[in-house]
Amino acid sequence: MRVLVADKFPEKQLDKLRKRGHDVRYEPDLDVSTLPNAMADSEILVVRSTEVSKEALELADELGLVVRAGAGTNTIDVDTASARGVYVANIPGKNAVAVAELTLGLILALDRRIPDNVAELRGERWRKSEFSKAKGLMGRRLGLIGLGSIGTEVATRARAFGMKVRSLERDRQDEEDDVVADLGIDLVPDLESLLPECDFVSLHVPSTAETRGMVDREFLALMSDGSCLVNTSRADVVVAQDLLEALDEKSMWAALDVFPDEPEVGEADYRSGLAQHPRVYGTHHIGASTEQAQEAIAKQVVKAIDGYCEGDVRNVVNLAETMSHTTVIGIRHVDRVGVLSQVFSILRAADINVEQMENHVFAGARAAKAVMHVQGDFDDTVRKEIAGLEAVFDVAVLRDTD
Repeated sequence: MRVLVADKFPEKQLDKLRKRGHDVRYEPDLDVSTLPNAMADSEILVVRSTEVSKEALELADELGLVVRAGAGTNTIDVDTASARGVYVANIPGKNAVAVAELTLGLILALDRRIPDNVAELRGERWRKSEFSKAKGLMGRRLGLIGLGSIGTEVATRARAFGMKVRSLERDRQDEEDDVVADLGIDLVPDLESLLPECDFVSLHVPSTAETRGMVDREFLALMSDGSCLVNTSRADVVVAQDLLEALDEKSMWAALDVFPDEPEVGEADYRSGLAQHPRVYGTHHIGASTEQAQEAIAKQVVKAIDGYCEGDVRNVVNLAETMSHTTVIGIRHVDRVGVLSQVFSILRAADINVEQMENHVFAGARAAKAVMHVQGDFDDTVRKEIAGLEAVFDVAVLRDTD
């Protein structure tokens, strides 16, 4: 396969892809404007932060898979990929520890004002009396917005510092409930119950229609005076102007790893009201940027490409969920050429569409069973016509439309 890696990627994992026989092009300096022409003949694209636009996807006729070497896919035009039948896969969870470590580092920095300490010493000033006013983290209250893999890693580390961790009640799997219970996280029903009681609020949510702009004037008004906001998730979760106002009006502090209108390149001039605010501590969108995290993610990218080449695409984010109104049918048949082609001809004539299908071949490769999710009027007449084919043993309706 022709693989384009359009972001920084460990050389060791690039070599693994080459040893698998792939034609790998490594161009980590591509950006949203140069990517379209570069990926025109690519079959697989790997990106981290590089934006994948509609134009890029429409120019890549042979593209079948985009792998985001990380969790979020907001920099990829997923709608266009879906319309063109291109898989978009992500690598969730592998950078959770790295982001959690930075989050706790920022919380410590806020409490001890570490950046200001460093700046004063570099400016040849000794101000022990000013910087000896930290409250400490033991017993302080941390509110987590988002309790996925990153949120729980943050909670684990915060509990080790003796902090009291709170979050929101949500529907969760049983194993997730067990993690919440084991960590001693106190769950409350809504933001009104959470925010006023927290000394620190840390954001760990993806960028979605529901979360974009969620930290607005109303959200910030619920936070207590002098409290601290930490954002290591996505910049567009926070309304920047509203946060700037709250910093001054409520004597709040903030620690941010993400900023609006960040430069797309590694080195650039950057002016930002938030980044230059005296009560904001900032880092350069480095939450996932540890060698440990990048190596772990890269290994999973290679596995994702392996799976794609074997017909088993993992962590796909743009597949439609099986429609509740589809009929599921099972067809036991002789395993030979042309049998399923005959079945499809009958379904086509009846204006029935196959939405999803798996064909399981039994030991000895003499018989197989096709399980199909179909849309349309699959009545007894159609069933009998398929069952009447010479190479079909049986047709069963496994789940009816109703």
